[in-house]
Amino acid sequence: MTLITIRNLGVTLNAPLFSRLNLVVNAGDRIGLVAANGRGKSTLLRCIAGSMEPGEGEITRSRGLTIGHVEQDVPSALMDRPFDTVVLEALPVERRASESWRVGFVLESLEVPEALRRRPLKQLSGGWQRIAMLARVAVTEANLLLLDEPTNHLDLARIVRLENWLNALPRDMPVIISSHDRAFLDATTNRTVFLRPEQSQMFSLPYTRARAALGEIDASDQRRYQRDAKAAQQLRQQAARLNNIGVNSGSDLLLQKTRQLKSRAERLEDAAKPAHLERSAGTIKLANRGTHAKVLIALDDAAVAAPHGRLLFKTGKQFVCKGDRIVLLGPNGAGKSRLVAMLRQAIENPEAVQAGIKVTQSLALGYCGQDLADLADADTPMHTIVSRFDVGDQRARALLAGAGLSVAMQGHPIGRLSGGQKARLGMLLLRLAQPNFYLLDEPTNHLDIEGQEALEDELLEHQASCLLVSHDRNFVRAIGNRFWLIEKRQLVELEGPEHLFASIGAAG
Repeated sequence: MTLITIRNLGVTLNAPLFSRLNLVVNAGDRIGLVAANGRGKSTLLRCIAGSMEPGEGEITRSRGLTIGHVEQDVPSALMDRPFDTVVLEALPVERRASESWRVGFVLESLEVPEALRRRPLKQLSGGWQRIAMLARVAVTEANLLLLDEPTNHLDLARIVRLENWLNALPRDMPVIISSHDRAFLDATTNRTVFLRPEQSQMFSLPYTRARAALGEIDASDQRRYQRDAKAAQQLRQQAARLNNIGVNSGSDLLLQKTRQLKSRAERLEDAAKPAHLERSAGTIKLANRGTHAKVLIALDDAAVAAPHGRLLFKTGKQFVCKGDRIVLLGPNGAGKSRLVAMLRQAIENPEAVQAGIKVTQSLALGYCGQDLADLADADTPMHTIVSRFDVGDQRARALLAGAGLSVAMQGHPIGRLSGGQKARLGMLLLRLAQPNFYLLDEPTNHLDIEGQEALEDELLEHQASCLLVSHDRNFVRAIGNRFWLIEKRQLVELEGPEHLFASIGAAG
């Protein structure tokens, strides 16, 4: 059964986001929507939801279709309301009294603790705020779900629970998911749309297999283009030789043949389409200053506590050595970010002695926090660069342009940048700091798949020493060579992450 038909859809904002897009959404479709940051995923979802009009084309929705749309950001008007009230108010006013039971049912299915249900959203973590937005959609019993980056701010356990919740929906319930979480897309989708300015590609496959199929198509297109371009060049060379002979001999027949060869070359060149090249959202480059020290950080049963003093865990005896890429694992609230903050303070302020933490003097820190709080919203990218580093205006502009920030963006307040643009600015600051040790707290939160893979490549190529927090399973698998887990108020080392991933999946 067809619920949505999209014909020749196009949207242009400064540059074309997508054009001539044709897509049919049927009952049971679980569609993954993939593109770089700023390439139209959220825009397409808004068009499907009816909250935005496309520039061209049309969308036909089946009669009586109700659409549940979870956008990336929580509306500010909801932040002061209690969790359960926010969910109840998603129902029409006339249904709230008689169907308030639905709220409890949905919150149970999403495993929301009773203690959180009466608390205002502004007092909750970003992860619980995301769950609240999902619950608002679930309680309405919509016929089609549109989820825009649903895993943002969720820890691994909640990501797996969300996967299980989606997979437990009625089989005929269609869902369209915009996400940069590759493992999540593989677990929840059966179709993949790669959104492009021209000729978006679609596959009846989950992400990883679709990505491989897309690579084969792009490689074939590139070979065809090179073959056609070579054939056109040969035709022009033949035409040039015949033209010379024709002119010297005065042969009208040869001159006519020359014109025919040129015409064939022109038709071939006009028809030849170069393979799609993904327009980068901005390059990510890192640096590694190097250090002669073998042991970078020694932990001797350091106590990690919450801001109000409650003990979260103790580290035991642990060492961070040169070349280690340590992934710190554990649920939200376990103390991962607290340990990162303690290590940061110990490196940046060695005179402020912290019990149980010893840092080598040669450490030069590169830090990136999950909320990018080191970037002041009122500041501009240009001022941020020139005030922190001695690079000069011209070099700063070139660096920012390479990171995906146009000259116009460079003068705008950072608060007006997208999450992806802020993340790339943060990565540029890391590079310019020339660190020899990286502390990265959820570095992939705002990076698209291209950015995640670039960060993976840079960390591996530079053999960077780092300690990082991430709930992205693909990123953890690609980067980590050591794995620490916060468990039962202790820091324990795992041989690898797979057993933990499997146990979370089984528990979920």
